[in-house]
Amino acid sequence: MAKPGSGVPSKIRESTRFYPYFKDCIGAIDGTHIPAIVRGHNVSNYRNRHGNISQNVLAACNFDLEFMYVLSGWEGLAHDSKVLSDALSRRNGLKVPQGHGRDPENENELFNLRHASLRNVIERIFGILKSRFTIFKSAPPFLFNTQEELMVACAALHNFLRKECRSDEFPIEPTDESSSSSSLSIPVDEEDNFEQIYQTQDQQREDANTWRASIASAMWRDAI
Repeated sequence: MAKPGSGVPSKIRESTRFYPYFKDCIGAIDGTHIPAIVRGHNVSNYRNRHGNISQNVLAACNFDLEFMYVLSGWEGLAHDSKVLSDALSRRNGLKVPQGHGRDPENENELFNLRHASLRNVIERIFGILKSRFTIFKSAPPFLFNTQEELMVACAALHNFLRKECRSDEFPIEPTDESSSSSSLSIPVDEEDNFEQIYQTQDQQREDANTWRASIASAMWRDAI
């Protein structure tokens, strides 16, 4: 996997739309669903909300369209917050460094516009991956452990090709990223198990909202 750099990414540094507001941002993170073949009594756990059997894959990438982290193998039913919690808690898991249409009519609209423009890199890299490795168009006919490893291996191959060939000049097929869980709800029978997680998430969400509001205010003040 690609390693995060120590400096401000050029995509941010060279744009007044993004710098200095996102100077501490090193990449983007999101999840996607990959078709899977699962045997046994646990198959229902891999049936996502669209009724398809899949594995939920979490990935982080930099602004050069290179994967920095991939966690594959989670059940399609698993909520994104649960997958992220697992990625952060693993010994060699995801490490997050501590950071330092129409014209937008207010600070929130301006922030949302620029933030969306910056984070679409994660959607692009998923599109490139699925277009390049067409085996992910359907469930690979292997044992599930092999399907997990295949996802990580293809991410590594993508990074190699990105560095050595820069051969991403082919149509990127649209992906239905809505298949990733986007709400914050979890099954009722799991609510007790996640009470402590939600308390922590509530505090993190409050801190993030405060931080976002401060960035949005500075961005809007500089724009007007």
